[in-house]
Amino acid sequence: MPHDAITDVAGVRVGHCTVRRDPDVRTGVTVVLPPELPLFAGAHRLNGNGELTGLEWVRESGLLTSAIGLTNTHSVGVVRDALVEAAIREGTDRWHLPVVGETWDGFLNDINGMHVTREHVFAALEAAGDGPVEQGCVGSGTGMVCHGFKGGIGSASRRAGEFVVGVLVQANHGRRARLVVDGVPVGRELGPDAVPLPGAPEGAGSIIVIVATDAPLLPHQCERVAQRAALGVARTGGAGENSSGDLMLCFSTANRGLGASEGTIAAEFLPNDAIDELFYATIEATEAAIVNALLAAETTTGREGRVVHALPRDRFEELVRAPARNG
Repeated sequence: MPHDAITDVAGVRVGHCTVRRDPDVRTGVTVVLPPELPLFAGAHRLNGNGELTGLEWVRESGLLTSAIGLTNTHSVGVVRDALVEAAIREGTDRWHLPVVGETWDGFLNDINGMHVTREHVFAALEAAGDGPVEQGCVGSGTGMVCHGFKGGIGSASRRAGEFVVGVLVQANHGRRARLVVDGVPVGRELGPDAVPLPGAPEGAGSIIVIVATDAPLLPHQCERVAQRAALGVARTGGAGENSSGDLMLCFSTANRGLGASEGTIAAEFLPNDAIDELFYATIEATEAAIVNALLAAETTTGREGRVVHALPRDRFEELVRAPARNG
C-alpha cells in the first residue's frame, strides 16, 4: 500500500497539532476527516472506561455525521466544541454531534492544565492531508504510553481483495509482559531489566481504533468490522482490562449522498458471505497500527521528570526475525 496508513482509503485525511511545552505539557489533537458526510458507520465497545462522543447517534442512525477528533481525556469538551464551530464556519446549517475520542495522557502531561485549545483543533484541521501519516509522539499521541513503552498514534492499511481497509489507533493501553508481536513475546523478552518500566499503572490505559474502508458496507456490517478491530488489539496482548477504555469505530466511504431528506436512496453492500476478507484485513491492520505506533515513538520525558522509554527498534527486529522462528 502506498502509505501503509488510513489515508490509503481514498479521500480520508489526517491532521495533527502537537502541544508540547517544557517541562510538563505533552499532549495534542489528531483529526480524521472522511471524504464526505454522512457515511455509513458502526461502533464497538471492548471495554467502556473511556469516551468516544456521538456514538449514540451513530448507533441510532447508522451514520457518521462529523469529522473525528482525538485528544486527551480532559480535553474532549474543547475539541468537540471546536469541531462544532468549524462545521458552522463551513456553513452547515444543522445540529452537530461530533465524534471525539480520548485516552489519558496524565502520566507524562499536565492533563489538569487544560492546555488543548480550540486553536489547536483548527490547526489540526488545517494540517489534514491524504499522504503519509506522521506517527508516534505526535498530535493526540504525544503523551501516551503503550504496553509500558512510549505509545501514541499509529496507522496501517491492508488490502481485502479489491478493497482497502485503513486503521488509525491512539495507543495508550496494555501491560509490558503481555505485548506479543507475530507470536513473539516481545514484552517478556524486553522486560524491566532491559527497558525500564515507566511507573505508570499498567492495564489502566485505553485505545481508540478508527477503521476506514472503501468496501460498500451497511451500518450493521460496519459494526461487525469495528468489532474485529478488537481482535487486532488482542493479538498484540491487549485484553480490555477493567480500567481500560477500548472503543472502535468503522466507517465506509463507498455509499455517498446519504444526507438526502426525501425520496429514496440506493445503497450497495457486500453480501455477508463475502465479508471475511475485510475482517482479516481489519485485524491485521489494527495489529500493525499498534506496532507502528510503538516503533515510531521516541523516549519522552514529561511531567515531574517522568521518563517513558521507546521500544528499541534494533532489539525488536532481532526478536521478531530470530533464525529460530524461521525454521
